[in-house]
Amino acid sequence: MALKKLSLRSRIFIAMILLVLLASVLIGAVTIHQYNEEAREYHADRLERKEAAIRRSIDLVIDKTSFPVIPEKLPYIFQKEIFNIAHVHGLQINLYDLEGELLKSSKAALQINTVNECLSAEILNQLSNTAEHRYVLKNETNGKVFQSSYSYITDEKFKNIAILNIPYLEDDDIFNRELNEFLVRLGYAYLVMILAAIVLAYFISKYITQSLKSISDKLNEIRLEKRNKKIEIESSGAEIETLVKSYNSMIDELEESAVQLATSEREQAWREMAKQVAHEIKNPLTPMRLSVQSFQRKFDPEDENIQQKVSEYSNTLIQQIDTMSSIASAFSNFAKMPAQQKEELDVVHVVKLALDIFNENYIHFIPQEKEIIANFDRTQLIRVVTNLVKNGIQAIPEDAENPRIEVRVYTDEVNVNITVEDNGLGISEDNKHKVFEPKFTTKTSGMGLGLAMVKKIVETYNGTINFTSEYGKGTIFTVAFPKK
Repeated sequence: MALKKLSLRSRIFIAMILLVLLASVLIGAVTIHQYNEEAREYHADRLERKEAAIRRSIDLVIDKTSFPVIPEKLPYIFQKEIFNIAHVHGLQINLYDLEGELLKSSKAALQINTVNECLSAEILNQLSNTAEHRYVLKNETNGKVFQSSYSYITDEKFKNIAILNIPYLEDDDIFNRELNEFLVRLGYAYLVMILAAIVLAYFISKYITQSLKSISDKLNEIRLEKRNKKIEIESSGAEIETLVKSYNSMIDELEESAVQLATSEREQAWREMAKQVAHEIKNPLTPMRLSVQSFQRKFDPEDENIQQKVSEYSNTLIQQIDTMSSIASAFSNFAKMPAQQKEELDVVHVVKLALDIFNENYIHFIPQEKEIIANFDRTQLIRVVTNLVKNGIQAIPEDAENPRIEVRVYTDEVNVNITVEDNGLGISEDNKHKVFEPKFTTKTSGMGLGLAMVKKIVETYNGTINFTSEYGKGTIFTVAFPKK
């Protein structure tokens, strides 16, 4: 699982190093096995050669002896010759009769007790039942491997007269020394190869993944709202070239889709805006129409209260006209991008001026310092504060016992922060993601454009706006924008 989290470059690098290490281990294992096989074959062949040479020497002694060639006379025939033959060939020689009793041995008399004086029945059976009439017994004692060959000695008529036993010690010192020397040389060679492989793997993995990294970087830079650049990579493989072509084709399709989407969104936005404007304008038009119709039916020039009624009708019409005017202004302000006319101003003073237009006595202004200087547009800052405070006032029910709105201004290392906290109804979880959407409102009046306009103003000045809210307890809006 951890390997999957590694980058492709790291995996290629690790794979190449592991491949070299695996090759070195396999070659080392094969070398050791080959040396062991060669040693085994060498000892087997050497024992056969020694046995054949010893048999020839024994046959020569038998041909020259004056004693009858019978088992009983063999100790006399080989009384001295067995020591000469053993000395010449460098191996111990034991002679047994056909029943397995020891007749003569080249071992010294003091060591004769270490020689088996009688062969086991298994050896005799194996010797007589094999086609070659030869049996080799192998055993290991104290970490050393011994072979012991058994074969028949015959007279001139090829009649078996005795059993020849040749003990043979497998001396692997030469092979082990050669093997160790070879493994040391192989280790040095593979150490150099591993170092070379590390360097080579680094550059190969870098070369292989360089194109993929370029593609990855371009993929991370893809944005729907901007023009994305195509990838141009030279000297890349067929797979990378196919991937680049697919990416460039996707960029073309993405730009085409983005244009279509933007056009569709603009058309949809204008349709929604037109529907919203029409709906909002129809609301005051209906009472205006009813007022005019009522005035028309009830108009009586002779009525002594005619002036009062005309005044009431006029006030009604003026009120509805003002409503229509506020609707038009709201949409106009939302559509108009705030001008980035930065000026050095005292944020504390401007926020206090913005709060002076409110008559509510539960609005409290709590600045951190008497003066906080920053670069911002005065008009837009007032618009941000008034909209947030107005939103807080509308969130507090009219029958609330202890209404309270706190406006705070403070700074940190880089930003000026303004918070507007109310103890109103708060925002439900279902509505939190809609707060800054245009036309969204939970109030019975208003366009739902105030917070959307505030967000647009703040982001125009590279600032941020966010909020925390607990339904039924209140909301805190926080605006942060750079000092400069």
